[in-house]
Amino acid sequence: MFNALLLENTDGFTASVRSLEDSRLLNGDVEGDVTVAVAYSTLNYKDGLAITNKSPVVRSWPMVAGIDGAGTVIESSHPAWKTGDVFVHNGWGVGETHWGCLAEKARLKGDWLVKLPTVFTPRQAMAIGTAGYTAMLCVLALEDHGIKPDAGEVLVTGATGGVGSVAIALLGKLGYTVVAATGKVGEAAYLNSLGAASVIDRALLSNPGKPFQKERWAAVVDPVGSHTLANALAQTRYGGVVAACGLAQGMDLPTTVMPFILRGVTLAGIDSVMAPLAKRQRAWDRLARDLDPTLLESMIEEIPLEAAIAKAHDLMNGKVRGRVVVKTRR
Repeated sequence: MFNALLLENTDGFTASVRSLEDSRLLNGDVEGDVTVAVAYSTLNYKDGLAITNKSPVVRSWPMVAGIDGAGTVIESSHPAWKTGDVFVHNGWGVGETHWGCLAEKARLKGDWLVKLPTVFTPRQAMAIGTAGYTAMLCVLALEDHGIKPDAGEVLVTGATGGVGSVAIALLGKLGYTVVAATGKVGEAAYLNSLGAASVIDRALLSNPGKPFQKERWAAVVDPVGSHTLANALAQTRYGGVVAACGLAQGMDLPTTVMPFILRGVTLAGIDSVMAPLAKRQRAWDRLARDLDPTLLESMIEEIPLEAAIAKAHDLMNGKVRGRVVVKTRR
């Protein structure tokens, strides 16, 4: 038997933590070739959408929630994994089309797993989670486009969220001048402690604006989308890059081609769900080098599996700061 956060949609949607037979792991993912003991999971924005049923994230029912997990291998028929190996998992449709990791056990594909860098514990890996791994992909996109620490101000939107918090910590340590945009003005001290040089109100970006505005940002990390992304693009300096990785405000993009054809701005799309293994391993290796564990600890709120449903509602209502780590085992 194992405990899991199960989502069902038979006679209406329900989310509950239940004890399930081990045999049901095969029902959850018949393609899995590695059975794992999940030590920790986390709550990402997509998890919040699924658990609260605010968006059609889940495409197969019933579903165990949780797109992220970290722990140890119990048994494996995959050549790259053996019993006792420590893994981290992000994305790949887990928690959407394959049973996820908000559970004590999961059955996953070995090709989806990444060797956890030895500097991180499973708990720290889930403090990073998809949000932090996505933040690292954004930072790598900025670097790959030639944005140096002395290039000028780098805007991070959705700053108190998981992606924003880790992005600020990474960019700050690397020497970038970070401007954090948030609707939580009372969290300025927290954002400064992570590495933000200054904090601005998200209202400056979240309302409809002109398609072409005064240049300010050398680069942008944006998990918000909609008008926020449109305004960020309109304010990005010549040759700058905007890494877009989320849709917290909305999936629309009310902008024009002007920033692209008149300032040579690059809009870099960041996908963390289906990213190939080499890109994932590069991101985790850089996280091991560039993310300060002390700052990481300051972002963490740890909860038991039984509290994950209520916390998912808090997340969707904007009541969560930083990263939520879910201890799946008592």
